[in-house]
Amino acid sequence: MTERAFACLAMLIAAGSTPLTAHVSRLTPQDTTAGKKVYVKWCAGCHGDGGAGDGTAAAHMLPRPRNFTGAIYKIRTTASGQLPTDADLMRAIDEGLPGSAMPAWKGRLSDAERRDVAAYIKTFSSFFADTSQHVALLKFSGEPSGGTGANALKTGRQFYDSIGCRKCHGDQGRGDGPSAPTLKDDAGFPIFAADLHQSWRFRGGGSAADIYRRLRTGLDGTPMPSFSDLIDQKFLTDEQLWRLAQYVRSLSPPEPPEVRDVIHAPQIAGTVPVSPDDSVWRRVSRYWFPLVGQVIRKARWFAPAVTGVWVQAVHDGHTLALRVSWDDRTQSPDSAWLGFEQRVLETVAGDDSGPPPPKVEPWPDQLAVQFPRHLPQGMERPYFLMGSETDPVYQWRWTSRPRRSVAGLARGIERFDTLPEAPAGQASFDHGEWRLVFTRALATPDTANEVQLEAGRAIPVAFFGWDGSSGEHGSRMAVSTWYFLALDRPTPPGVFISPVLAMLVTLGLGLVVVRRAQRRGRGGPGR
Repeated sequence: MTERAFACLAMLIAAGSTPLTAHVSRLTPQDTTAGKKVYVKWCAGCHGDGGAGDGTAAAHMLPRPRNFTGAIYKIRTTASGQLPTDADLMRAIDEGLPGSAMPAWKGRLSDAERRDVAAYIKTFSSFFADTSQHVALLKFSGEPSGGTGANALKTGRQFYDSIGCRKCHGDQGRGDGPSAPTLKDDAGFPIFAADLHQSWRFRGGGSAADIYRRLRTGLDGTPMPSFSDLIDQKFLTDEQLWRLAQYVRSLSPPEPPEVRDVIHAPQIAGTVPVSPDDSVWRRVSRYWFPLVGQVIRKARWFAPAVTGVWVQAVHDGHTLALRVSWDDRTQSPDSAWLGFEQRVLETVAGDDSGPPPPKVEPWPDQLAVQFPRHLPQGMERPYFLMGSETDPVYQWRWTSRPRRSVAGLARGIERFDTLPEAPAGQASFDHGEWRLVFTRALATPDTANEVQLEAGRAIPVAFFGWDGSSGEHGSRMAVSTWYFLALDRPTPPGVFISPVLAMLVTLGLGLVVVRRAQRRGRGGPGR
């Protein structure tokens, strides 16, 4: 891969994006000559010199960069099959497309640069110059009230089933429907059905209004159709389509998850839960950690299927229970997904030399939790990508088939030495979600190789995930950086008693002062 492509990919991984809005504005005059300079510098690496979505970095991306020559755009405020408005183009440039490699350029490029590059992008297709094309905004109604109520969500769920959303998105909306392994876009590339539990990754924005607009417009170039015709045919009303949008929005958290550096594990009375479905976990805070593709060592992987994990932890003073849950469209290995896996491997290049795609295998799903061997005194930690020969890391590894967990020392991606003692691990899979609990004693006899978990210390921790049905194994994986686990101590009774005693003492002293003042007042002049 060229330095230009690596620079492009590094910039895209680092860039953030925000949800799209429905605001429409008239653009000021644009300069396509100036726009070409912006495009060549910032856009061609992905979208290609001729705008065909075939830039140097494109082979490493799923979904692929937009092919501008056909003028087919997913995110629009116009009807399916119509061109986008200038404002639609500007929103995509300004705010990016979450869940893809397209970053937000607002704040990185000036207003004039963004307007000019939008104008230049239109020159790649003759459709924009066709005067017979009449770009017209769809008329969107306002959101009806009561969208979070039980009746509204029940109506939304009924239409989710009746118009076939579950065929692709699955019964619970995690992109695991029976049609999901067959999906591809108009260019023939494999495409994932959206995970409706991660609204912060919706390319058109994550609000109920954004979802409603996508239901009205469809996502041109993908299997996602427009449902406006169902309103015209009176199969459902506009309000019922809104209820569907509100139901879909209810599947995700009310707010996008905030990435925090520390997992707090409270100390509980009794023994720690060993089952991932124990009721204890409903009372324990969850922490979200994003994962990205491993792009450092060959074979690199730029399109991870596991985009993040939810983590919870508790301890009882002797044993730690760590629960990790993540969305996964299939319980790998799954023969129904082998064809999809083959298409992914043929589509996404894994390293610089571009060898033939690896042979499809029934790979399992895997997860690894990583610690240093010894707790650091300062902020020094081993190399995050599975340590090194001279400074290995301690890991818990779990695999879906055979269903087991092991512990060992990783000395880089290529070497993992299993240790005799393994943490206990229990896992369950339900409607596109894995839930896994590791349990291990805080202190172990092997102090040389196994991290000793201490309350009150910042314990570095990192996570790795593999989706077997996407061909992920070995170095083709999703990775996180280092975070921290904190085993909280129970609050000493004195912390609560001392303030109460101080308050009582202060109150008593105040009463004494008042009583003395009253006595002096009664014994003063005039009595």
